[in-house]
Amino acid sequence: MRRGDRMNRITLAIITLNEELKLPRALDSVADIPDEIVVVDSGSADRTCELARERGVRVFQRAFTDYSDQKNFAAAQASHDWILSLDADEEVSPELRESLQRWKESEAAEVAYGMQRRAFYIDRWINHSGWYPDPKLRLYRRERARWVGALHEGLQVEGPTGWLEGELRHFTVDSFEQHVRSVRRYTSLAARQLFAAGRRQWLLPFLFAAPWTFVRTAIFQLGFLDGFRGMQIAVMASSYVFLKYWKLGVLGRGGSLGSEGGRT
Repeated sequence: MRRGDRMNRITLAIITLNEELKLPRALDSVADIPDEIVVVDSGSADRTCELARERGVRVFQRAFTDYSDQKNFAAAQASHDWILSLDADEEVSPELRESLQRWKESEAAEVAYGMQRRAFYIDRWINHSGWYPDPKLRLYRRERARWVGALHEGLQVEGPTGWLEGELRHFTVDSFEQHVRSVRRYTSLAARQLFAAGRRQWLLPFLFAAPWTFVRTAIFQLGFLDGFRGMQIAVMASSYVFLKYWKLGVLGRGGSLGSEGGRT
């Protein structure tokens, strides 16, 4: 079958902000799989957009609203019905790339497809800690699926789903300090989202959910098998819950989180 005869055409969609170091890896990993690439950038101050345009990518500038909104906007700009959604800090494994190649040359039986995602944390791959396996729906027919959720976005699908062999590889953070900054930022976003949804109870989760999260991650999700990094992940998972509800309490008492929570 010639390239032009393939049954399924794909638009690769990525949202970015200051991703000049990571975006090339994501684009290189998919090789010639996508028939088109769309990047929606929310104001990068580095060479992200320049690097994308040098590769023939269609770049759109759009102020950041929330993750689902940005990804739905990216899908709406696509020329093809099938969307492959990647984050800039991800890459497609060789096995997954081959699966996508075979899928393009077959008849699609489902409206969305998922794959496992494995995380690289600081200096090692994580195999437990609630981080793996981490199934993600990322290939979808846009008229049958859309992103929902302002912070922890997910794909809402109308119709059957299937799975592809191979993995997404997620390069999370380069240092523990970067993880700390990320937790501070995302807990502010999460607290504001809870407050906007009418949630006011914060004390009991603040006292009990955080320690339980550590035990669950380190013990029941086998984080101890990931060694020292697994313990760091358990500590940060617990800290995330602790800070999220503490900040919800601040908002509930009429306080302010200042500029925390901005997407940086």
